Amino acid sequence: ENKILVAQRPLLTVANKTATLVCNYTYNGTGKEFRASLHKGTDSATEICFISWNTTKSSSNSNKEFNCQGTHGKDEVIFNLWNMSANQTDIYFCKIEVMYPPPYVYNEKSNGTVIHVKETPIQTQDPQSAIPLWIMVAMTAVLALYSMLITMAFINYWQKSKKSMYRHSDYMNMTPRHPPYQKNKGYPSYAPTRDYTAYRS
Repeated sequence: ENKILVAQRPLLTVANKTATLVCNYTYNGTGKEFRASLHKGTDSATEICFISWNTTKSSSNSNKEFNCQGTHGKDEVIFNLWNMSANQTDIYFCKIEVMYPPPYVYNEKSNGTVIHVKETPIQTQDPQSAIPLWIMVAMTAVLALYSMLITMAFINYWQKSKKSMYRHSDYMNMTPRHPPYQKNKGYPSYAPTRDYTAYRS
């Protein structure tokens, strides 16, 4: 009786987004054309990629949502996956099929391999390279003091300028005035206005 048995490692941890899953199989028949596929999920509902081969050629194809490529060797099929994300963590099953000659044969479902894709750590700034807090506080205090001194100097200068301006503008207009209605009677333009009420009796 033709029979295919598949063995997989139970757990594969992925830390660099790249996984290599090896499917070892044994087959006691005389098949000439094979197909091997990798399936995701407990129900094997999603086919990730597959490879088919015969005595002269082989071909491979991948699901558009995955980066996967299969290669085959003696009694093994290797699936290489790359650019994996954490949400692709799941159980994966290998399926080996004999396509030709008849009868069609495939393996019973194996125990599968849990591929655990770790989250890529977020790059954080090295604390040693960051500016220490006390230096930032000191710089802030120095800038505040400098700004205060500049403000005080400006206010002092402004007050002194204001006093000087008042001191130089204290004078009285001593120019004599002429009578308002006597412009044509020969009075000089600088003569003061005469008070005619003194001569009235």
